[in-house]
Amino acid sequence: MRKRSRWMSAIIAAALITTQVIPALADAAPDGKTVAKGDAFEEWKESVWETTKNDWTIVSLTPGSDESQMNFAWYSKQGDEVTFKYGKQKDLSDAATIKVSQTETGQVDNEGISYVSNKVVITGLEADTVYYYQVSGKNIESFTTGNTDSFTFAFVGDPQIGSSNELKAKKPENLTEEFYQVQSDSVASDSYNWSDTLNKALEKNSNINFIVSAGDQIQTNAKKVEDTTISEIEYAGYLLPKALTSLPVATTVGNHDADNANYNYHFNVPNLSTLGANDYVGGDYYFTYGNVLFMMLNTQDTNSAEHKKFIEETVAANPDCIWKIVTLHQDIYGSAEHSNEPEIVNLRYALTPVFEKCGVDVVLTGHDHAYSRSKFLYGDTETKEITYTDDEFDEMLEADIDAGDSGEQLFVAPGNIKDTTTDSDELTYLSYLKDIMDESRIKEDTNYVINPEGILYLTASSSSGSKYYDLVARTQSYIASRWQEDVPTYSLIDVTETTLTINTYRTDTNEKIDESVTIVKTTDKEALSAKIAEIKKLSETDYTAESWTVLQNALTEANKVLNDETATEEEVKAALAKLTTAYEKLVKAESKKTSENDTTTVASTDTTAANTNTTAVKTGDNSGIKIFAVVGVMAGCVICVSVYCGRKTKREQ
Repeated sequence: MRKRSRWMSAIIAAALITTQVIPALADAAPDGKTVAKGDAFEEWKESVWETTKNDWTIVSLTPGSDESQMNFAWYSKQGDEVTFKYGKQKDLSDAATIKVSQTETGQVDNEGISYVSNKVVITGLEADTVYYYQVSGKNIESFTTGNTDSFTFAFVGDPQIGSSNELKAKKPENLTEEFYQVQSDSVASDSYNWSDTLNKALEKNSNINFIVSAGDQIQTNAKKVEDTTISEIEYAGYLLPKALTSLPVATTVGNHDADNANYNYHFNVPNLSTLGANDYVGGDYYFTYGNVLFMMLNTQDTNSAEHKKFIEETVAANPDCIWKIVTLHQDIYGSAEHSNEPEIVNLRYALTPVFEKCGVDVVLTGHDHAYSRSKFLYGDTETKEITYTDDEFDEMLEADIDAGDSGEQLFVAPGNIKDTTTDSDELTYLSYLKDIMDESRIKEDTNYVINPEGILYLTASSSSGSKYYDLVARTQSYIASRWQEDVPTYSLIDVTETTLTINTYRTDTNEKIDESVTIVKTTDKEALSAKIAEIKKLSETDYTAESWTVLQNALTEANKVLNDETATEEEVKAALAKLTTAYEKLVKAESKKTSENDTTTVASTDTTAANTNTTAVKTGDNSGIKIFAVVGVMAGCVICVSVYCGRKTKREQ
C-alpha cells in the first residue's frame, strides 16, 4: 500500500538471486514478498498456468447457510449450455440436477466473448459423506461434509493474488504491455504459493471442513484503472489451486475486492444482507456450522450503524449458537503498519461495543500482512473518539518507519521517532500511539482461558507471500503475541461444543509460530452438582451392596464430568440421567429380626439330676421374660413348661 524506500533496492537484490531447485517456496525476498522459484514452479507455470490463466470459468465453493448446504458459483460464456449435477456415486450414476440461476456480468474478454455468472445451492447434505459434482461438462470433483460435534476450519489472510507485481496499476495509462506481462508472472508466483499454503494446511490436518479468508482475495482495483476485467486473471490465479475444488471458502470483502462487482459474480455467499453493502459488492452475511455462528462483515462500508444492526439481528435469529465469530478485513487490534491508522482505530471503537454486547468470542482480521494475537479485551466505560487525522498520522508514520536506502530486510519497523523527542508533531504522534494501546481493556493474558470476559482478536499474515508489512516498533499493550519473518502463514481452528483452539503455522517448515490458544466454555452443571451433593449424604449401610455399587459407579462418572472443564452439555445430561436412575433404583437393606418369636434359646439340662433346674433368659429388647422350668424327667425326656412375664411386644399387640 505505501511506497517504501527499501523496495527498489530490494527489487534489484531479488533479481540477482539465482534460481533454486525447490518443491515450493524460495527464501523470502528482502522487499517483503515471497517469490516462487525452482524447477517445480517453472514446470507448473508452463504446463498449468499458461494454459489456464485466461480461464474465467473456474468454480468456487462457499459454505452454505448451515452445514447441510453448499454454495457454488462460476462464470460461463454467453450462450453456452450450463448444467450442474451432484450425487454420492463417483461416476454420478445417481446424479441429481439443480436449476442454475444466472446473472449477466457485463464482462467481455479480449476476444469479445461475454460472460454470465452462475450460482447453485445444494441442500439436504448428510454429515460425514463424500459428494461428487460436475459443472457444465467439466471434470467430476468431490467434497466431503463434516461432523459438527467437532470440526476444523483454516483461517487465512490476504492472498491478494497479483500483489507481488511492483508495477501497480493506479490509472488507465498504467495498463501497458509490460504491465500485463509482469502481472501474469506475479499472479503465477502468488497463485503457486497460495496453493502451497493450502496444501501445507491439508498436510497438517486432512479433515479441514472449510476456510475463512479475511479478505483481499485479489490485488488490482478496477475503479482506478477504469477496467472491471483487470482482476479476472487474478481471480483465475486465486481459484486455481486443486484444494479449492473440494474446500469451500468463506470470503470477506477487503479493500482490494470492494470496487468491483466481479467479487459478487465469483462467490455465492449465504444469507447476504443489504446492511453493510457498498456500491459494488454485497453487504454483510452469515452462516452457521453446528453451534457456531460466523458473521462476515463488509467493513469497506464504513456505516457502523448498519454493521451493528446486522450483528444484533443475526445473533437474535440464531439463539442456539454457543460460539460467535466475526470476520472483517481491517486489523482493528493488529500490530503492523496499518494497525495504528486513525481510520482503523475509529472502526475499532465503533464496532467493539456491539461485539461485546452480543457475546462475540473471537474476531478474525487481516489487512496488516503480519501475524498478531491480542490478549482478551473488553471495553471500559470510556468511548474514545479519535480526532488525530490520517494525514497527520501518515506523515509521522513515514518518518518513523523509513528504512533508508540500505535494502536491508526488516521484520520490525525502525521506530525512528524517539521518546526523547522535543518536536511537537512527534510528541503528538507518540501520545496518540500510547492512548490507543488500550491497557484498561485487557482482561486476560493467557493462552488457556475458561469463560473469558474478553474477546480474542486474531490478525492473519499473508497466506500467499505476495506482500508483507513490518511490525510496528512499539508493541501495543494489547498484544499477546506477534510474528513476522516474511513467510506465508495459516491458522487451524478446532471447535467443539466447549472448546475453541487456535494453532498458527509457517509454510516453509510447517511448524507453529505461536503457542496453542484454547478458549473453554463450561456448560451448566448446577443440577448435576446438586444431585451429587444429595447422594453424598446417603449411608451405605442402609442399602443392598449390589444397588450401592451401581450408584457409586455412576457417582464416580458424574464427578469426572463435573470436574471436566470441557464436558459438553450432552455429557452433563447423560451423567445426570445415569446418576438419577441409579439413585432411584437403590434397594433398602432388610432389617435385623429381633422379635421374641425369632429368639432361639437352648436350655441347659442334666439328665442325671434328680432335682429341677430353672434358667431365665432375657430378650434383647427388654420386652419380656421367658422362664423355662424343668418339671420332670420321664423316659429320658425333659418335659418343659414355658411361662411369659412382662409387657407384650408390638407384634403381639
